[in-house]
Amino acid sequence: MSARILEGAPVAEKIKAEVAERIAAAKAKIEPTLVAIMVGDNAGARAYARSQGKACDEVGIAYELRELGEEFTEAQLINEIANLNMDPGVTAIILTMPVPAHINGRAAQRMIAPTKDADGVHPVNLGGVVQGRRILAPCTAMAVMEVLETAGTKLEGAEAVVVGHSEIVGKPIALFLMEAFATTTVCHIATRDLAAHTRRAEVLVVGVGKAGLVDGSMIRPGATVIDVGINRVPDPETGKSKIVGDVDFASAVEVAGAITPVPGGVGMVTTAMLLRNVAEAAELQIRLEQR
Repeated sequence: MSARILEGAPVAEKIKAEVAERIAAAKAKIEPTLVAIMVGDNAGARAYARSQGKACDEVGIAYELRELGEEFTEAQLINEIANLNMDPGVTAIILTMPVPAHINGRAAQRMIAPTKDADGVHPVNLGGVVQGRRILAPCTAMAVMEVLETAGTKLEGAEAVVVGHSEIVGKPIALFLMEAFATTTVCHIATRDLAAHTRRAEVLVVGVGKAGLVDGSMIRPGATVIDVGINRVPDPETGKSKIVGDVDFASAVEVAGAITPVPGGVGMVTTAMLLRNVAEAAELQIRLEQR
């Protein structure tokens, strides 16, 4: 029997409707504005910026893309961020990744004011994840939890396995799962027998950026599988490229109880969570002004 497909669109639309109401209410006191910074001309970053702008427009958030040249230094980028931090007309900031090799992207992200951190990657906001807070937290991690909860997945006491341990995906997802009282294992590049862990999982989250890393033989029958991966691979049928996840969908869908597709799954919800973070940032700044 094929798995239930956990489509991201209905979840994302529900979040966007809620965000639109919050943005409309906030506009009585502040103009919610997201400024995205893009350094250089990366095709992936530009595509993401376009989707950000479209999503912001849908919910009433003002959006500005600041395009900085490839020659911009790290010091110049940090100065640009400092100016945005001090600008009362800017309520949220995101540094679109990747940045050129001569810039330390993480160091630059740390310079974004925690109250304007739309991506939820400042150490202050990452620290909040340890306490289970989903306010200005990493968007993908919150999206995974939203998908699981919307699907009615029982997390308390469940065996959960997270494949990938990045600071904005794997680690915060694991912390959120533990907060929900799932018994959580984190696998990574040094894990000796990945399949031994994934076959135990009642809830399996995969996010490493490697197409087809997990196939149906590695999945526990009836498990809920959340595929966070986004990979562009050649399509042998068309000769063009296509987007796939980290899970081999064709084999996994025959074993899992529920699974997210790629595209059309977690990615759509992640964008909606970015919008929610912008709303959170605007509301936080309203409260700070009222003190």
